[in-house]
Amino acid sequence: MNRRDILKLTALSTLPGSLLSARAAMAQSDAIQFGCPVPISGAFAANGKFADIGMKVALEEYGKVLGKPLAYTALDTEGKPATAVRKVQEAVQQRNARFFAGGILSSESLAMGKEIERLGGVFITTAGADEITGKDCNRATFRWSVPTFGAINQTVRPLIDLYPNAKRWYTITPQYVFGDGLLDAAKTIFKEKGLEHVGNSYHSLTEKEFSGYLTNAMAAKPDVLLLLNFGSQSSDTLRQAVSFGMKQNTVILVAWASGLEQFEGLGADTCEGVYFGAQYWHGIDSAANHALVKLCQDKLKYNPNYSLAGSYTCTRIMLDAIAKAGSAEPAQVIKAMEGMQYDGLTGPETIRAADHQVLKNYYLLKAKAKSAMKDKDDYADIISSGQSFLSPEQAGCKL
Repeated sequence: MNRRDILKLTALSTLPGSLLSARAAMAQSDAIQFGCPVPISGAFAANGKFADIGMKVALEEYGKVLGKPLAYTALDTEGKPATAVRKVQEAVQQRNARFFAGGILSSESLAMGKEIERLGGVFITTAGADEITGKDCNRATFRWSVPTFGAINQTVRPLIDLYPNAKRWYTITPQYVFGDGLLDAAKTIFKEKGLEHVGNSYHSLTEKEFSGYLTNAMAAKPDVLLLLNFGSQSSDTLRQAVSFGMKQNTVILVAWASGLEQFEGLGADTCEGVYFGAQYWHGIDSAANHALVKLCQDKLKYNPNYSLAGSYTCTRIMLDAIAKAGSAEPAQVIKAMEGMQYDGLTGPETIRAADHQVLKNYYLLKAKAKSAMKDKDDYADIISSGQSFLSPEQAGCKL
């Protein structure tokens, strides 16, 4: 290319009505637009970072659907419902995005689900509040993760069986809809099993210092410390509980772990002997999970964690539904998702048409000693798994 050609190309690229600008605009408008609304800053930024990677990996793996290119935008919700709603509105108005996977926190997911329904989109989340596929369900919203009811039933009940003499339980709970859902489900089981709930400490979503709550817990002399917070907050609580020596005479259960990145951040010595509830673990024996692990190791050089895997599978569900529907019109995609059965990361998974809840396993893990780890990511064994779901009628969903 000579100097004259370069000058011509430069001139063309700067003209608003140029052929190059038109082609770029055409390619962008032709793409099926996705949004990943997650906290990329703030207390839950680590979870958002991996969720963003999960969507990107899924879109790159597929490349195109219906012969159309795929595009996405990361939307930093900051973990705030109002910010999340505004970012979704901007993605729809400015980029014509219609497909969203995200919402780490239940409060932001509930708000986004309602707005995305109003805007005529599709939303799938990994947030846990029962209300998402319960009384606040809507046509646009789907949920891959097991809600709080199932998470508690698949962790607290197995632990009761493992420790039949552990009668005294203390809970530490984040004071918002997700924490209240976990706490209510736990209290129901305590009452059913004749266990003593010796105390609960509520904390805010901005709390970082948990020593006061743990002092109260130790004073109550529980047999089991049940942590109902999530992400960095559950890690901080656990780290401080271990430093106080609570592992010596108390069983500790983190009801909703954030997965591999949480183990990496805490280290094997802190986690050893602690029980964790998990939506996902890279050691699950399923064909789809083996494929994801290989994809991540080949592409990213590390194993997938829960935040990555959840976003990846949510994105894939929408992509497969678009292909099944033969259309990128949200209404048609929603119909295709309802009742969908597929081989998922946790084995066979089904999207229940009546409330848009994915029926899948939830796992109870027990962390290993460092000396027992077979590789750098072999932090825990799967102790049990199973499914516990309220019916749509019990959950209060009316689509």
